[in-house]
Amino acid sequence: MEFGIFVQGYVPASRRRADPHAEHHALLEEAEYVVQADRSGFKYAWATEHHFLDEYSHLSANDVFLGYLAHATDRIHLGSGIFNPLPQVNHPVKVAEKAAMLDHLSGGRFEFGTGRGAGSHEILGFLPGISDMDVTREIWEETIAEFPRMWLHEEYPGFHGRHWSLPPRKVLPKPYGPAHPPMWYAAGSPSSYAMAARKGLGVLGFSVQKVGDMEWVVDSYKTAVKDAEPVGAFVNDNVMVTSTAICAETSQEARRIAAAGGLNYLQSLLFRYHDTFPRPEGIPRWPELLPEYTEEIVELLVAEELMICGDPDEVLRQCKRWEQAGADQLVFGLPVGVPYEDTMQTIRLIGEHVIPKIDTDPVHRTTRFRRAAGRR
Repeated sequence: MEFGIFVQGYVPASRRRADPHAEHHALLEEAEYVVQADRSGFKYAWATEHHFLDEYSHLSANDVFLGYLAHATDRIHLGSGIFNPLPQVNHPVKVAEKAAMLDHLSGGRFEFGTGRGAGSHEILGFLPGISDMDVTREIWEETIAEFPRMWLHEEYPGFHGRHWSLPPRKVLPKPYGPAHPPMWYAAGSPSSYAMAARKGLGVLGFSVQKVGDMEWVVDSYKTAVKDAEPVGAFVNDNVMVTSTAICAETSQEARRIAAAGGLNYLQSLLFRYHDTFPRPEGIPRWPELLPEYTEEIVELLVAEELMICGDPDEVLRQCKRWEQAGADQLVFGLPVGVPYEDTMQTIRLIGEHVIPKIDTDPVHRTTRFRRAAGRR
């Protein structure tokens, strides 16, 4: 199992009240987290693309953010988690161009994740008036197979679809290195996992909340990927899942950091905006908030495998549970409400004590798939 982090430009109102430049500081700090993750042996960093989601995510231009990180890092793969390729949001040709450019700037380290938006507040900003959110899936499915054609043909033969069209054109630049960047899809339901697998796409499992969710994820994906007809040059057989992570020198310190981190507010914002996600029982409707976390609540979340938290030995055991459940990649949503130094400590300790004991392969899994496609 490989490891990564994801960043989203979290700027809660409480931070803005204390710091008039909070947005600026948050974005630069999250860039520093990726740089530290690169130094600490993490293999992947994912940057979200969200629009209009006040407080929850101010990282809207993630192509710019990743372009900076391409120069600031050496080994870590940089992923769009996601690029939104719906033509009403970003024209597909522009998305293909940005992905190929990032592939060049990073020396072949770019990972191409796509999706359809976070929920109705975001989606309806670009597609006002639609009554069925499933129309975005139709648009995405019409679009996704066109990216490899843009990248791999000297001249793209053109496309005429229901939602967008383009005459024959040379789409430039072409990706760097063999084939094209690994392709991923942000999936939220069992049918989406199976659909992504049939298309040969890796899955960004941002909706997986705990280890117990892995069984249906792995089953639906790994069964379908055996018969994949990839839209690209290769099958990216990968299931990525996410969990909050806090690691400290002692178990007590880690739980204190978690309890003081304002994680209830971040979770409340998640369900405020991601209204297409299944809503667990007991989650209040915004603006009502989840209760503030206590050390006892943190302990319960750890016991229920809903959070990774503890000293390095505890975190190692908790990560091994995800590996045993079948995750190919475990990505940490860093608790960005906690102090900068505590977050950097989490990255350093996991890099020193956890990753070397689980991920012993020096080569990225996606690199192996991409190289094999290039040889063909």
